[in-house]
Amino acid sequence: MAVVAITAVAVVVADQTTKTLALHRLVNGPIHLFGPLSLALSFNSGIAFSIGSGLTTPIVVIGAALVVLLVWFARGAPSYPVAIGIGMILGGALGNLGDRVFRSHGGAVVDFVHVGIWPTFNVADAAIFVGAVVILAVFWRQVGQGRKGDPGGGGTGS
Repeated sequence: MAVVAITAVAVVVADQTTKTLALHRLVNGPIHLFGPLSLALSFNSGIAFSIGSGLTTPIVVIGAALVVLLVWFARGAPSYPVAIGIGMILGGALGNLGDRVFRSHGGAVVDFVHVGIWPTFNVADAAIFVGAVVILAVFWRQVGQGRKGDPGGGGTGS
């Protein structure tokens, strides 16, 4: 649980710090960094890809329920990588939930990282994505290792 908590707190701090900086530094317009990467302030009242825009109350309720579920799952994290992945997802969920509840943007999340045609996102969104990839990679690797020694499990054998 300590690994989950430390990771979640680090994500929330990074997320809220970068969002505050974006709110102060990007009010005069976007800043192009390099290639397709720029910083551009926007607000998303929905979830991923702006799905459910304007449904703040249901999104907050579902988000709070997911936080509770993540904490419950964290108690049984089988490894450090899974604990880190859960902590990243938890921290991202808490960061975006904090925006919806405590910032005065009508329940919207502050987004500011823009990459080409991809929707604008934030540190919390990135942490949720990376955390999910870490967990999936760990479980995918475990499934692959389980099949190697199983005669009926798809191994090539000799």
